[in-house]
Amino acid sequence: MTPPAALPIPADPRWTAVLARDARADGRFVYAVRTTGVWCHPSSPTRRPRPGNVEFFDTPAAAEAAGYRPSRRAAPAGEHAARIAAACHRIEACVQAGEPAPALDELAHASGLSPFHFHRLFKAATGLTPAAWARARRADALRQALPRSARVTDAVYDAGFGAPSRFYAQADAALGMAPGAFRAGGRGQSIRFAVGQCTLGAILVAESARGICAIALGDDAQALVRQLQDQFPNAQLTGGDAAFEQHVARVIGFVEQPGLGLDLPLDVRGTAFQQRVWQALRAVPAGQTVSYAEIAQRIGQPRAVRAVAQACAANALAVAIPCHRVVRSDGALSGYRWGVERKAALLVREQA
Repeated sequence: MTPPAALPIPADPRWTAVLARDARADGRFVYAVRTTGVWCHPSSPTRRPRPGNVEFFDTPAAAEAAGYRPSRRAAPAGEHAARIAAACHRIEACVQAGEPAPALDELAHASGLSPFHFHRLFKAATGLTPAAWARARRADALRQALPRSARVTDAVYDAGFGAPSRFYAQADAALGMAPGAFRAGGRGQSIRFAVGQCTLGAILVAESARGICAIALGDDAQALVRQLQDQFPNAQLTGGDAAFEQHVARVIGFVEQPGLGLDLPLDVRGTAFQQRVWQALRAVPAGQTVSYAEIAQRIGQPRAVRAVAQACAANALAVAIPCHRVVRSDGALSGYRWGVERKAALLVREQA
């Protein structure tokens, strides 16, 4: 950031427009305040800064490239969302082409932002850093390639990994299991599970070596077990021991009293888009609701309302990933994987 300059000349028309909060000057320039580190439009109703702390820029991008961030009134959500969406599309194109993801500096420069500011905005919008988002997209491509490939190595190359060694270094984090086991429907993986009862009906809790991988609610306990078998057709499903039974009890207690919280590790498996949606859902405080459109806005893809609804429907961790807090834009309850009545009951408990 540049050092403080001399006092602006009072006759300077830009400073005159700031003093007058002249809306006609909006779009012609912005001013930044060194002491707060933010930039504003000329018409901003914020408190007038000291002249010696002011720096003028022709565009918001120029101010942000100099390290300033927009004030709350100056930052249209759509403007930043469009920049982040463009960066996501650029990363996606590289993944599909089998090329390395663009570096942070390159993405920030294309967005007209400083690397620090771009990194902060990207994580706020997607829930992931740019590097983590690129890894998740490459893992998505791998999930699609593994079932249709004759060999794991073929799928690795089809997914855009430059070398198998790079993939195997992060395979477990990307898939939740070894790639061969994923391709074989979970063969060789051990998953403990138990079925119990709560005030919402039957509840199934399953745990992999990474953490709780399924929490399901329903009326028929056997149907819940069959769904787990369909999810992991070749995995070794076993009943839980005493330690696992304690985990199940904690999950049931969390369902009954959401205020208790749940601090068990979760094994969250999904596409990059689904994980962005689920991350946004976990940021919604208990007792509050949001619309599908609001979640789409928060992840930087305002037009993806239907895809957000599909991600909610794909959630395998009831209550732990609170898709029950998503309602229609008019506030009405919409569909819920485990029944609208259970959704209503969960919301009543949280609001109480």
